[in-house]
Amino acid sequence: MPSKKSVAPKPALTAKQFKESVVKHLRSTLGTYEEKASNQAWGQAVAAAVNEFVYDGVSRTRKTHAGKNARAVHYLSLEFLMGRLMSNNLQNLGLYEVAEQALKDLNLEIADILEEEPDMALGNGGLGRLAACFIDSMATLNIPAVGYGIHYEHGLFRQEFHKGRQVERPDQWREFGSPWEICRPESQQIVKLYGYVETVYDQGKISKVWHPARTLRAIPWDIPIVGYGGQNVNVLRLWESRADKFFDWDVFNSGGYVDAYAESVQAETVSKVLYPNDETEAGKELRLIQQYFFSAASIADVMRRYKAAHGDDLGNFAKLNAMQLNDTHPAIAIPELMRVLVDEEDFAWNDAWAMTRETFSYTNHTLLPEALEKWPLKLIEKVLPRHMEIILEINSRFLTQEVEPKWPGNDDIKRKLSIVEEGEAQMIRMGHLSAVGSHTVNGVAQIHSELVKKDLFPELDALWPEKFVNVTNGITPRRWMKACNPRLSTLIEKHVDTDWPRYLEKLEGLKQFADDTDFQKEYMAVKRANKEDFVKVIKELTDVDVSADAIFDVQIKRLHEYKRQHLNLLHIMALYRRILIDPSYDMHPRVFIFGAKAAPGYKLAKDIIFAINKVAEKINSDTRINDKIKVVFLPNYRVSLAEKLIPASDVSEQISLAGKEASGTGNMKLALNGAITIGTMDGANIEIAEEAGKDNVVIFGMEVDDVVALQNKGYNPAEYYRNNEELKAVLDWLEGDFFTPGEPGLLASVKHNLVESDPFMVLPDYEAYSEAHKKIDALYRNPKAWARAAIINTASLAKFNSDRSIQDYADYIWHIDGVPAAKK
Repeated sequence: MPSKKSVAPKPALTAKQFKESVVKHLRSTLGTYEEKASNQAWGQAVAAAVNEFVYDGVSRTRKTHAGKNARAVHYLSLEFLMGRLMSNNLQNLGLYEVAEQALKDLNLEIADILEEEPDMALGNGGLGRLAACFIDSMATLNIPAVGYGIHYEHGLFRQEFHKGRQVERPDQWREFGSPWEICRPESQQIVKLYGYVETVYDQGKISKVWHPARTLRAIPWDIPIVGYGGQNVNVLRLWESRADKFFDWDVFNSGGYVDAYAESVQAETVSKVLYPNDETEAGKELRLIQQYFFSAASIADVMRRYKAAHGDDLGNFAKLNAMQLNDTHPAIAIPELMRVLVDEEDFAWNDAWAMTRETFSYTNHTLLPEALEKWPLKLIEKVLPRHMEIILEINSRFLTQEVEPKWPGNDDIKRKLSIVEEGEAQMIRMGHLSAVGSHTVNGVAQIHSELVKKDLFPELDALWPEKFVNVTNGITPRRWMKACNPRLSTLIEKHVDTDWPRYLEKLEGLKQFADDTDFQKEYMAVKRANKEDFVKVIKELTDVDVSADAIFDVQIKRLHEYKRQHLNLLHIMALYRRILIDPSYDMHPRVFIFGAKAAPGYKLAKDIIFAINKVAEKINSDTRINDKIKVVFLPNYRVSLAEKLIPASDVSEQISLAGKEASGTGNMKLALNGAITIGTMDGANIEIAEEAGKDNVVIFGMEVDDVVALQNKGYNPAEYYRNNEELKAVLDWLEGDFFTPGEPGLLASVKHNLVESDPFMVLPDYEAYSEAHKKIDALYRNPKAWARAAIINTASLAKFNSDRSIQDYADYIWHIDGVPAAKK
């Protein structure tokens, strides 16, 4: 392996100096003193001490990038699932051990202080967590970059269970503010909405003027993103929505105290909640406004900074600015940049379009039709009248100038490729808009990228074969091993270079110890200690007693049918039934652990959560099975909970229907920390199996071609229900009152979905899944073989470093180099 320059962060001060800084901030910043301070106050004081380094890094990084006239990346994402920042910032600055000792000297435990920080839960799942990993890697690789999103007052939601059912509560992540964010009012922007478009004729020239009926102020909040080693500190800029005026003084004085604030309340709604329920027309409208709000504010901000450095000459705008669309949520940014260039900067259409295409690239994250956004044309016309005109013009020119020459006279192809979907109500296909308006489109795993070309956009691939590429997703090993699994990190550093959190390929050095008995014992002792820690977490959160001797079998991801938590449930029920039939049934004890939130309007997903909880209640209280099975559904699954669970996991459930999961990143985090994957040939599972070796994962079920063949043949789920006695028996349990005594039918919706339609083919994969679990059981009973497989997984995951992903984006999509900030 070629030698690489060490980037392991070195502490900038001693524990004594850090302690003095913390105490200084406790007194002078927070106005309290040691004997009185709460853990929350101590946490804020530690954050203030850390921020001395963080904000100095922000200043140095900005000054360096401005001086170098560097090309910059602007990463537009509706989600950034950041989690907690204290531990990550301390690790990346090389201050974790310093802070730990300083706090011990103050009779405090760092773990207690870290627990005071709420999760920055500005995301739903993989999309937002990926964005968080990517901006960490951009800073680590010294890439000039800004993440852009929304400063939600509440995160997704705080999940509670009431009698087994999911209940959504507001997520108060910044109820008392956040020490990591800073407001930048000098960079606020005005965002326009509604109104009408005037066509102006002046000396033979036609121009368009948008007269908005409403305006919002976009207030930026910056969250510093510290790269590993602390040299570069980029920012995540999140936009908060406020009214153009605070309240109507005249209405207030006349006694309309509530009405006086109506405009302010309405404006603040835009950044109030992540993913408002869009089952209503008002919900759809709010979602569209959210997407436009942050896209427009971000483009205005990029334009402001460009003009501050280069004046009004936009000739180099695309050369110095790359904008990455993280899924279709920011797709409206494409017509917004066109509007700015054509209407405000007086560009000719063709020049503006060339610049727009050169600026944007688009990451596709899904093949599911319902997840590829479509907006009613009438809605866009109402909210963004000028943008609707621009979209129609983009579509017209695209069809006549690019599609027609390739397929002359072929109206079927035009209908497939049109950004406007015809039907009872015309819809705007945001995936098509993103692909047409970008210079590059990437998928996020090798199989997914191939399916994007083959199934999703085959005609666009034929039109522009060079446009579609793959960049396999990755995770940051700083958070997802070094910070969250310190025991394993310490073990690794005894045997390989301390730079492994930056150069993950150095973990390959562990392979030489995979068969070493002493190393296996050390490795499994780490896993055991992590499991014992998590036993306490389970007890605290669910009041369920579990044993660390059991296999911890984990499925953690948002609740969706295609992720097939209900396949896992059917197998759990089958195991339970086998033990009831034969109490001597031979299996190693297993704890099945779920963590997932269902979208508030997704009824079946919420029904699956309810079913898992009711089955868990029955199994966990049934003494006949001698604790061979326990089922735990962790409430309010989030990043900070994942950081405790993932190091304790034995088995990683990655069981989506082949061809439906774009990539997944939970599979990478779990495998890196030594969990054995049980999974389908889907998403990044395929590449994990290639890297770790198929002997070190357990693959089951249909592959993509099998799924297609069964669909073409005419899939009838009732046949599988009738022909498998075990499957029929457990499905029938769901319709009766076995798990809901005295209330038959409460779980029936899950059965009916599977027997009547089963859109994600749970039943055809059931037998293979059941057999795969027998392999897991047999492997775990062979401690040496299990330890070897776990070690090989940890040692083989270098490909899934988000640093590698971002380097691929930088080399093949953004064409950008790192620019290290000047050292202090």
